Amino acid sequence: MNDASPIDIAWMRRAVELAAKGTGSTHPNPVVGCVITGRDGHPVGEGFHAVAGGPHAEIEALRMAGAQARGGTAYVTLEPCNHTGRTGPCADALIEAEIARVVYAVPDPNRTASGGADKLRNKNIDVVQGVLQTEAEAVNQVWLHSVRTGRPFVTWKFATTLDGRSAAPDGTSKWITGPIARADVHRLRAECDAIAVGTQTVLDDDPELTVRDEHDVPAARQPLRVVVGDREIPPTARVRNERAETLLLPTHDPAEVLRQLDDRQIRHLWLEGGPTLAAAFLRAGLVDQIVAYVAPAVLGSGYGAVGDLGAESIDHLRRFKLADVTRLGDDVRLTLVPLGGK
Repeated sequence: MNDASPIDIAWMRRAVELAAKGTGSTHPNPVVGCVITGRDGHPVGEGFHAVAGGPHAEIEALRMAGAQARGGTAYVTLEPCNHTGRTGPCADALIEAEIARVVYAVPDPNRTASGGADKLRNKNIDVVQGVLQTEAEAVNQVWLHSVRTGRPFVTWKFATTLDGRSAAPDGTSKWITGPIARADVHRLRAECDAIAVGTQTVLDDDPELTVRDEHDVPAARQPLRVVVGDREIPPTARVRNERAETLLLPTHDPAEVLRQLDDRQIRHLWLEGGPTLAAAFLRAGLVDQIVAYVAPAVLGSGYGAVGDLGAESIDHLRRFKLADVTRLGDDVRLTLVPLGGK
């Protein structure tokens, strides 16, 4: 990053903003943003990867720039790809456009697609790596985590009262939070590739596990519904309807769940199950993010959000790092990550 100027940082920041526009729609591919400046340093094209199988960010930006890209600089949040899939290599497209300089933020960890930077250098194109790498990794954390670890990124979501209750003694839980928080849940669900619950949640609550708008109309793209456990699910259960695909996994092993989902190229798992499923993933150390909705209400009895974690004293507390606090009407959304996480 020694060769980066304040101007490089400014244009890369714009590329990161563009990348974020693809969140939730590029599965199983990364989100990527690109800005191209001409010889005079002024922007001539920009783009982002909007949908899997569609043009990559560099291609969109080059299309906008046209001949003005010649001799210019391309700012890309992820190393330009060097493989042919549903689209051609972006490194080749940049070479053909006679780009003089490429600045990118994050090296591509996918061995199938990496090598673009070396190809560009071999064509005497000036390449700078690592500009705003932290910011670019944050916007693409789900995909990067999945490729680097070989398993989906796991978000555990739950709603609770002030005294930590997620359901009343009779099992009812609708509605702990208000409409603004519930709409936020659907917005975040839409960004995931799969939603998981345990069989007990299906039997108790009969959830549909779909993404819906404020009028309860299902979205066009639906995450995979995953039901974990070996209990029989009745054929009338709403998770068996035609609004989304459902995968039944008769196992109690979180690692096996993630292995099977990785085989399906699931990058982001949204964990919405009850206390038993949540505890299993926490005990296994397989929760990468927590999204907790806290309502200004008290039950005084009922069920907690998580089951037994084996804690026998206060020394066994599992602590997390607070990453964000957002007010949603009268409710609060807390976003947390494991200590030591980003």
